[in-house]
Amino acid sequence: MFRTLWFLILIGAVAWGAALIADTPSSVTLEWLGYRVDTSIGVLFAAVLTLAVAFAAFWRLWSAFRTAPRKIGRARQDSRRRRGYRALTQGMVAVAAGDAVEARRQARRAERLLGEPPLTMLLSAQAAQLSGDDAAAHKFFEAMSEQKETRYLGLRGQLNQAMQEGDSESAIELAERAVELKPKTEGVTETLFDLQVKESKWSDAEATVRKSVKNKTIDADVGRRRRAVLTHGQSVAAEDEGKLDEALQLAKRANNLAPRFVPAAVRYARLLNGAGKRRRAASIIEETWVVNPHPALVTVMEGLSDSDNAQEKMRLLERLAGNNKDHPESHLALARAALNSGMYKEAREHLDAVAGDEPSARICRYMAELEEAEGVNPDAARDWLRRIAVADPDPAWVCDNCGNVVAEWDAVCGRCGQFDSLEWDTPPRVAAYAADEEFHHGETLEPEAAPAEETGEETADGDKPAAN
Repeated sequence: MFRTLWFLILIGAVAWGAALIADTPSSVTLEWLGYRVDTSIGVLFAAVLTLAVAFAAFWRLWSAFRTAPRKIGRARQDSRRRRGYRALTQGMVAVAAGDAVEARRQARRAERLLGEPPLTMLLSAQAAQLSGDDAAAHKFFEAMSEQKETRYLGLRGQLNQAMQEGDSESAIELAERAVELKPKTEGVTETLFDLQVKESKWSDAEATVRKSVKNKTIDADVGRRRRAVLTHGQSVAAEDEGKLDEALQLAKRANNLAPRFVPAAVRYARLLNGAGKRRRAASIIEETWVVNPHPALVTVMEGLSDSDNAQEKMRLLERLAGNNKDHPESHLALARAALNSGMYKEAREHLDAVAGDEPSARICRYMAELEEAEGVNPDAARDWLRRIAVADPDPAWVCDNCGNVVAEWDAVCGRCGQFDSLEWDTPPRVAAYAADEEFHHGETLEPEAAPAEETGEETADGDKPAAN
């Protein structure tokens, strides 16, 4: 609207000026090269305007003629670029669809039309991978890693190839280079961390965690937990190498990073006991029992006794259980110790306190042992043995990623390779339904084998409290 208004004002001004000149009596005389021209000022203005328009038209025509080759070349380049990008897009679609032949055809076409390797090398590499030509894909990824614009993508491509080939050493090196380029990219940082953990490079993995926390790609609490597990791994490696002092310091640091992390507490207490610091070891076990009671702590506490006397061990466990006296694990620890000491009344009191309507397999075993030890009611002992088959399984280490159940804690799941995925929990048991059906049909079932904590196998705990 404003343009129209401005145009009308301009036309009005020109018309007003033309009328003013026409109404004003005037004359103009021009003399040039012996010629003389007499005319009015209106005619002069009209002549000048005509010459100006003619000159402007000529200049535009000349400019168009002079720049025509360049414009034609630019138009051809734009057309090639449009067709190249179209080929690039179609090639990506073909890669997504798994059409290797079409992907390679479009990659060659895009490379020919665009003539810009950084834009087409990725498509070419993916097309080569899709067709199974790993050598060609490696060359493309390597060339991409030498270009500033595509260096990160090239490193990621080489990294993926190295991981597929099982070349962990090269994969770690490539992942480190990729992290240096983009330290705040969570994906490649996690890949580097997983590779370092897989190769048991605990110290390097801890350094990666520190950088991740600093770059805020992982939460600070997650970082502390990971560092605790990794420091625990360093302590194990140091002990295997005979570096007991270093192993003790690393175990202490792991325990300080995660006070609820029972494997660290167990290791720290055992190393303290081995160093002759029995009182400090007992203090560590008691501090951990307050926040996370676990059967492995009972085993370590019993090992702190100067003798094999059952009464002495009972006193140690009473002091331990007093730090969290209402917890089921406290009652079970005291029940076990009372059974070993022949204190059957006390054992029954502790077992009754935690049995409930559906006692676990461990409670059923303890009750069966108690009835058999007292010798008063053999039928009750057999009944408790039958109930073991249908009771909830004893707590064990269960992988929250794949469901693998193991007796001993490890930093990495032995089945799926997931880091720090083992949690102390009650494992599922599908067979319990069949066992329950057989039990109700009157068939006698054999009792299950004792779990890890009953057979003397070492266990430890993570952040979750022990399940019963």
